[in-house]
Amino acid sequence: MFKRLLKSTFLFFLIGIVSCGNTSKQLDNDKKETHVEQLQDSVKAEIITGAERVSEYLPLLKNKSVGVVGNQTSVIRNKQGEFVHLVDSLQSLQVDIKKVFAPEHGFRGTADAGEKINDGMDSKSGLPLISLYGNNKKPSVESLKGIDLMIFDIQDVGARFYTYISTLHYIMEACAENNIPLLILDRPNPNGHYIDGPILELKNQSFVGMHPIPIVHGMTIGEYAQMINGEKWLKNGVQTNLQVIKVENYDHQTFYSIPIKPSPNLPNDLAINLYPSLCFFEGTNVNAGRGTTKQFQVYGSPFLNAENYHFFYTPMAMEGAQNPKHLGKKCIGEDLSENDFLDHINLDWLISAYQNTSDTSKFFNSFFVKLAGTDQLQKQIEQGLSSDEIRNSWKEGLKQFEGVRTKYLLY
Repeated sequence: MFKRLLKSTFLFFLIGIVSCGNTSKQLDNDKKETHVEQLQDSVKAEIITGAERVSEYLPLLKNKSVGVVGNQTSVIRNKQGEFVHLVDSLQSLQVDIKKVFAPEHGFRGTADAGEKINDGMDSKSGLPLISLYGNNKKPSVESLKGIDLMIFDIQDVGARFYTYISTLHYIMEACAENNIPLLILDRPNPNGHYIDGPILELKNQSFVGMHPIPIVHGMTIGEYAQMINGEKWLKNGVQTNLQVIKVENYDHQTFYSIPIKPSPNLPNDLAINLYPSLCFFEGTNVNAGRGTTKQFQVYGSPFLNAENYHFFYTPMAMEGAQNPKHLGKKCIGEDLSENDFLDHINLDWLISAYQNTSDTSKFFNSFFVKLAGTDQLQKQIEQGLSSDEIRNSWKEGLKQFEGVRTKYLLY
């Protein structure tokens, strides 16, 4: 994926070279024109998110009392290229927003993973703030009173255990049950270029995995919502009155760099890319970089064999990780911050850490099965299977999922 980004940048550079006078000494005119055309065809137009296509959805909001499900990523660019929050933008356009609903990490995106988010008031917009994380993951009937239409605009990263798609499920269910149309302002999936991982078994259903999909699903929020609706995964098979404002100039092989970090511990493109592979460590005694400046780009623990690892760090309390695993303790592990971008889940790091921990019986915790969506992965690692053998066991499930996924793709 990183190579695609470099290629795109390089293509702009090449076009400039090919267009200059000196190039004619190297290429005849016909060849030069053909070469320039090929390069221009390879350079994709600027991505325009659903939220930025204001003229497409503003008429739908006229004379409506609106609720917004959003967080710090719910932004649009103004004419100066600056990011403005969707709520602030809609208020400036006289849209009647009644309430804001906040997912994990809160509306402004600074809370720790798993931290309880309280109801309150958003100081900037003056709007009532309803938490969708903690005890009330689904909007209550009371909280939805007076809302004619709900907007969902949150940047996802394409992993099953990233809880914004679980929030999406509950929003869709509540909207369906209360006859409230749902408008999704779609955004690209930075991990949308592949699918991978074991399929979740419904006996292991939780807020970090609600549907029978692989860990990396390769869909945008809009596409995923269509799948939830079409497969009738909502309670009692209800379906949401759903409309998606699509992203322009995007397909699933398009590199997309998220301009605002989607959560406190995903600070950059590489962390987002490595997240589906390193999040497994959340279900073990290994720290995955929380409490460092390289979240989800390093891993380590005090229990790994120092002879086989040569990177050391000490997790510290910081915004978004007030109490990281192994706080204040020296961790032995691996720095992946210079790693190439992945188009698959890498199990080698997990297997290596298991095989090099001081006591394998204390490596996994009960959260691991929820993250994996199956108890088979832990068993396979404990039995000594290689990453290739484990990945081969996913093939049939991924093939079946791919057939379902195709029905709901928009790009």
